This record gives sequence, C-alpha cells and structure tokens, in this order.
Amino acid sequence: MRSALPAVPVAPSVSWTLPLPVLVMTFCLMWASAFSVGKMAVADCPPLLFLAVRFLAAGVLMMGLAAASGLRWTLSKRDVLVFAALGVANQAIYLGIGFIALKTVSAGLAALIISSNPIIAAVLAVFLLGERMTSRRVIGLLLGLSGVIFIVKSRLTLGTDQFGGIMLSVLALFAFVGGTILFKLFAPKDGFWIGNGVQSLAAGIALMPFAVGFESLGDVVPSGRLIAAFVYSVVIVSVFAYLLWFRILAVSGATAASSYHFLIPPLGMMFGWLLLGEHVDLADMLGIVPVAFGIYLVTRQATS
Repeated sequence: MRSALPAVPVAPSVSWTLPLPVLVMTFCLMWASAFSVGKMAVADCPPLLFLAVRFLAAGVLMMGLAAASGLRWTLSKRDVLVFAALGVANQAIYLGIGFIALKTVSAGLAALIISSNPIIAAVLAVFLLGERMTSRRVIGLLLGLSGVIFIVKSRLTLGTDQFGGIMLSVLALFAFVGGTILFKLFAPKDGFWIGNGVQSLAAGIALMPFAVGFESLGDVVPSGRLIAAFVYSVVIVSVFAYLLWFRILAVSGATAASSYHFLIPPLGMMFGWLLLGEHVDLADMLGIVPVAFGIYLVTRQATS
C-alpha cells in the first residue's frame, strides 16, 4: 500500500534493461501484494506499531541510499516542511486507517476499495483543481462505484467482511485521495527521492505516539511471517517499488503509467486468495470487471 507518487523522477541512478510492460506489471504486483502482506503483518503485530517502525526504517534506508549514491540535498526548509506534512497525510493517516481496517476486512476487498482511488480523485480534481468533467469520467465513475457497491453488498451478505472494517477502508480511500490532491497542489518540483525519505520519517514520528499510547508491545507475536512482512514492506514496497516507479515515469510518463491502475483490484484479490486463502466468490469476479474498466476509463482520459 503506497501513497501518492511524484510526477518527476529524481532518484539514485539505477540501471534497468527490462521492457516497459514488464516494469509496469512488476510494479502493479508489488502494489497489489502490499495489501495481503499488510494483512499478514497485523495478524502478529498491532497495526500502528508496525507502521511506525516500518516508516522509520524505510526513511533511514532511503536517506542512506541517497547519501551512498551521492544524491545532493536540494530541499529548502519549506520543501522539508511540505514533504513532512505530505508524509503525515499520505502515509500516517491513510495507511494508519487502512491497516486498522485490515484487522476486520479481507485484503482483497481492501485492495479493491482503496485501489479505486483514481476514480474518486478524477472527480474531486474537477472541483479542486479545475480539471474538466467528461462523459468518459462520468461513465468510469458510475461503473467503478457500481462494481464496488455490488461486491461490498455481496461480502456483507456472506458475512466474510465486517461493516466497520469496510467503512474504515472507505475512510482510508478518501484519505488517500486527499493526500493525492495535496501532493498535486503543494509538492515541490524536485528532490522527490530525499523527499520520500522525509515523508516516511515524518509518518513514523507522527504515528509512534499513537502506537505507544494505544497499543502494547506485549501484543507483538514474534514470527517468521512478521519478519518477512516487515522486510517486504520496507525494502520491496517502500524502496524498490519507488525506484521502479521512477523508471516507469522516465520511460513512459505519468499519464501512460497511471493507465495501468486498472490491474490493481484483480491482482489484490488474487494475492488475498494465494497468500491468505481468502474466499473469492462469483460476485467478486463479476463486480471486479466494471471496477477495473471504470479505472481504465478515468486514467485513460488524459490521453484522449
């Protein structure tokens, strides 16, 4: 589960030789798998405590990689404050709510709800950023929302997910969209690699008091599953996926890259089934089609 990503790559130099479709599919697999990995983590560790330590570790690692690669510090004091605020919004609030939701909702459904963010963001951008509402966006919105509602109703009927967890996932969705809008409005124009490190550190610092105040170290169950989830979340999701996204942006641009977001909901459900044994009903497979197509229509709009 990642937060809003920048539109201009400024990162340590990495050599990539794989074709663009392979890079995009790899990134989508990383993003989609993060929901199931997060579900595994909260089974053995309180969610806020896990996130706080994860963010701090990721921030330190990214800063260390930046220093080792010779990346220059170009951020002003204002840039640091903006990135820190974005980290609180995009990571601490969004993922904090999302990981609490994972205690009572399946990873597949959480992936479906939160990955529909391009649909909501496209609509809000009309009112907040002055972007144009088009018939394609309207159709994408209606398809996406109808598919999500259809699947949520089916899950509630079957009793496989709790209503409270679903509502928290929806709240996390709007926190994610809000963070995306804030990023578009206020993010500095460069220094994104170090800026992402600042975001992670700020998110970890912001979450730690809540983790210490409301959760207990005694609830942590040391296990190989927890260690694997932590390493994967820090190294693969927070660091490697970010480098990969930079490369995709450099090769194809943000518009073309975002058009692949429709792959995330079905992949999220697939990982829930593969890694956690979550049940996938016929209604899930029927409902995922309008969701994916709605995301496709919304994200493809900028190219038409």
